[in-house]
Amino acid sequence: MVELIMVIVLAGILAAFAATRFYVRTGYDVAGFAETIRAMARYAQKLAIAQNRTVWVTGTVDSAGNVLGVGLCYANAANCPTAQQVAVPSGTNSGNPNTRAICAVGGVYAPTWYCESAPSAGMTMKLSSGSFSPFFFNGLGKPYMPNDVAGQASTFQTTKYVFSGDNVSVPVTVYQETGYVN
Repeated sequence: MVELIMVIVLAGILAAFAATRFYVRTGYDVAGFAETIRAMARYAQKLAIAQNRTVWVTGTVDSAGNVLGVGLCYANAANCPTAQQVAVPSGTNSGNPNTRAICAVGGVYAPTWYCESAPSAGMTMKLSSGSFSPFFFNGLGKPYMPNDVAGQASTFQTTKYVFSGDNVSVPVTVYQETGYVN
């Protein structure tokens, strides 16, 4: 009987430590947010090709260089004007509190704008080197930097974004020549 009670007590202690791990979502949120941004960049490229126009991938950056949110726009503007916002294919963005704060124009949250922010605190999105700069895809799906002219030589370099939090690190890479997002 004593052995059974000791086994139950030890199992309870182990379960208490293991259960707390299930409630820390940051690692899962990092992977989910990285996949969301990956899908957004792919959609921007496909939309640029389908509509034969430039589609910008813009972002909001804090003073430490962390990218707080990413939005798609037909113009180069962090606070994209309503008429230039790329609509979310599903109808609305996630609407999490951080997205509501970042994806607002003139202080008004834009739920139909394809704009997303990190779903939880403790996450970062940074470039592996350098600082974030908006870029655009031209009508052929090739990435360009803000000062480039679509159809001419692009100064866009292969760019790697790293999403981190809770000891999880997920890279997202946009390749120079093809704009392939991996």
